[in-house]
Amino acid sequence: MSPALDLDFVRAQFPAFEQPSLDGQLFFENAGGSYTCRQVVDRLTRFYTQRKVQPYGPYEASRLGGEEMDEAQVRLAAAMGVAADEVSFGPSTTQNTYVLSKAFGEMLSAGDAIIVTNQDHEANTGPWRRLDKLGIDVREWKLNPETGMLDVRDLENMMDAHVKLVCFPHCSNIVGAPNEVATICEKVRAAGAYTCVDGVSYAPHGIPNVSALGPDIYLFSAYKTFGPHQGIMVVRHELADALPSQAHYFNAGYRTKKFTPAGPDHAQIAASAGMVDYIEALYAHHFSGAAEASLTAKTEAVHDLSRAYETEALQPLLDYLADRNSVRLIGPKEAAAKAPTVAVHSQTRAETLAAALASRGVMAGGGDFYGVRCLEGLGIDPDHGVLRLSFVHYTRKEDVTALIGALDEVL
Repeated sequence: MSPALDLDFVRAQFPAFEQPSLDGQLFFENAGGSYTCRQVVDRLTRFYTQRKVQPYGPYEASRLGGEEMDEAQVRLAAAMGVAADEVSFGPSTTQNTYVLSKAFGEMLSAGDAIIVTNQDHEANTGPWRRLDKLGIDVREWKLNPETGMLDVRDLENMMDAHVKLVCFPHCSNIVGAPNEVATICEKVRAAGAYTCVDGVSYAPHGIPNVSALGPDIYLFSAYKTFGPHQGIMVVRHELADALPSQAHYFNAGYRTKKFTPAGPDHAQIAASAGMVDYIEALYAHHFSGAAEASLTAKTEAVHDLSRAYETEALQPLLDYLADRNSVRLIGPKEAAAKAPTVAVHSQTRAETLAAALASRGVMAGGGDFYGVRCLEGLGIDPDHGVLRLSFVHYTRKEDVTALIGALDEVL
């Protein structure tokens, strides 16, 4: 029998819940950036106070700083089930995607095709669309305007020998429903093309086993996954070796450097190991056999633990919104088919609704959330926007109940 999530233990790992300034505030804009776990805060503090020198030098502070940066890379890779030199860091996922799109622009030829979606955050669609200036055929895999979902059959109809890359989200930051990543990647690989998956809106609900999912590129943001402000990307060996380097010429032979044109943020990278510390702490608290399990297995177990709790906590909110005729709930109505990122469209402007909730102690967001194409595909005016309510596994069920009470006053 699977254990139940110990919410008291979970919340004790986040200093934000101890802050008087946040007391009584209900945090429902986690999709914009999560609270940071204590393990990351401690590592970041230690680096800035004890290791803030150029790393990888012969003196102790420098040596220890470099070792902590390497530790983050090795352990995050193990958590995701990939090789250490398949993981790279950058200032943000948006920046990482721009760098990768430039590399693809140098590798592809006029007449080649790529497929993007209108379900994505602009970060995983806009940079790729610019390749049309190089003669690349950019095709759009459109979401269903009623459901917001992507249909794999539509993708199959778009595939041909010209398609070299398919870019899509693991989970839309507006629709909130995970796509069939493993199935899509398998079909695209069989057709001889690469895949780039934006995992920014999924990873906070459980860092996935990237090897099992099968994408050639997997991207997510540490600052939305309880960590520091870094973009983390996995580029599998075959593709990493095929793509032209975007870094200094003398770094072209290093997989972990060739997609990082700027220098690394030493402290932020080192602190990213705290995300894995947190995963291991959750595993040790909830499961036996911590010493024997691989880090990949621990991460998968914590993923399942978190998702099970989130699904239970989410269903009452979806039921409430689905029963209200005054709003349109975007995406699935069943929590098992949805991450706890909930967008609703109302006759009232989204920013007005968010402000009304803020006056009632609810932190939520209203707007387009860089998903302008997604909203347009759903027939929603991006200027009007949607109200987004998002949470993660540290959110209490009673907080969801309180959110519903606040919504009852403003919708």
